Amino acid sequence: MGFGNRRKAGQLLARELDEAGALDVSDGRIVVIGLARGGVEVAAEVAAALHAPLDALAVRKVGHPWHPEYGIGAVAPGGIEYIRAHDGLTDAEVAEAVRIAATKAGTLDARLHARHAPVDVEGATCILVDDGLATGGTMVAAVRWARARGARRVVVGVPVGAAATARSFELDPDVDSVVCLVTPIDFGAVGMWYDDFHQVSDEDVVALLSASHEGDLVRSRAEIAVGDVRLAADLTIPARPSGWVVFAHGSGSSRRSPRNVSVAEVLNRAGIATLLFDLLTQEEELDRRNVFDIELLTKRLVAATRWLSAQPSARGLPIAYFGASTGAAAALLAASELGDEISAVVSRGGRPDLAWDGLAAVRAPTLLIVGGADRVVLDLNQDAAAHLTCPNELAVVQGATHLFEEPGALEQVASLATAWFTTQFNSARHRVPAASREGGPDGR
Repeated sequence: MGFGNRRKAGQLLARELDEAGALDVSDGRIVVIGLARGGVEVAAEVAAALHAPLDALAVRKVGHPWHPEYGIGAVAPGGIEYIRAHDGLTDAEVAEAVRIAATKAGTLDARLHARHAPVDVEGATCILVDDGLATGGTMVAAVRWARARGARRVVVGVPVGAAATARSFELDPDVDSVVCLVTPIDFGAVGMWYDDFHQVSDEDVVALLSASHEGDLVRSRAEIAVGDVRLAADLTIPARPSGWVVFAHGSGSSRRSPRNVSVAEVLNRAGIATLLFDLLTQEEELDRRNVFDIELLTKRLVAATRWLSAQPSARGLPIAYFGASTGAAAALLAASELGDEISAVVSRGGRPDLAWDGLAAVRAPTLLIVGGADRVVLDLNQDAAAHLTCPNELAVVQGATHLFEEPGALEQVASLATAWFTTQFNSARHRVPAASREGGPDGR
């Protein structure tokens, strides 16, 4: 049995992964990681069939210095390395070979993720896909990478592989399941099992990832009724969201805040759904007193949260807040009112002093992000951190002012927020009984 090309092989592999019972989707999160470069073409079809996020892993073979095509191991980003054997080399020669391979892996990783942040695998079922298994060295490095990144389960999926190699992964304690469509004893080479085994370029991989990201996101608009007013809202939902983040914008802003939108885009790429909505109507914004009416803003935020909780796309998923400036005060007060219904809070340049009376009642883990050059707000947040009784951290972006307009400052905010929400969502899902997850995120 052979395959026409990698895409057709990926379609067959996806079907077998589903039918063979290799997937455990009880937590609602599956990510598909293709080993760059050829494995990504196969993985793209698997991800599409399973409606899962796709990413590429820049794993590189460690070549023998005397015979570069002969692999003595493999490396993956983050300092992951696997050495099968020294094969006559000294420790120093092996270390140099590893350094060369790691440099290549780092360069490739930067190129592949220049436009899209890597998909987070922590707490997820991680399917590692390649176009075939020969010695399996690169897949060993990939498995170690997935475990180091906190994958809950690791599944190895390939269209074809040497029988002995496939068996070695079945015995690997770090691998939960192996699906290999063809395991010939007389294996030869991976390319022998494809009619079309063209070379896959970096540009091909980037194009596959970009197409996947575009297809993963469902964007919609809505109106949230709060009393006699209707508030405009923008929703963005990845294929398999790990949770929802509701944004509360600051004074003088709206759901179109360029800073909040920028952070939301990073969260979306990390598999997190977002709701950005206007806390005030256009008429209400004309009265500057409303901008600082924290009680009113909190009431609106609680109402939006209730509305979101009733949507099929949010069923069984944790909900968190991202608040900026005065919106952060509303987020903290809303979190204090809703208790365990809110899984996390992130404040960007927030005004916790405007929510002082409710700080001690906040139960959601809270991250306070402040610019190092925003001295007054930094002092306010330091006082708030000491007053909070929930798990909390204060992160200072050095050199940043209140609006985080300095080069790289907002990127640091997005990175900190993504890590915080991902960690708290993983914890929240593990506390949610399986029965409450019926329907999952695909209820949309």
